[in-house]
Amino acid sequence: MEEVRSFPIRTEWIRLDQFLKYCGLAETGGHAKEIVAEGAVLVNGEVCTARGKKLYPGDRVQIDQYDLEVGSCEN
Repeated sequence: MEEVRSFPIRTEWIRLDQFLKYCGLAETGGHAKEIVAEGAVLVNGEVCTARGKKLYPGDRVQIDQYDLEVGSCEN
């Protein structure tokens, strides 16, 4: 697995399908929906099949060899 990459968001939360598009792991919303429905995505270590799941800074998303973290723009 790769090192954890952080993707900062400017809002309080982001939906899982939007996060997958933002990170470049899904080309479209439909593609993100398919990936999530297949059970290929882990959120904080657990399989997540809810594409609308709200992610907050500090949440971890794992898919294939990617390990991503929802970051915060606030310093």
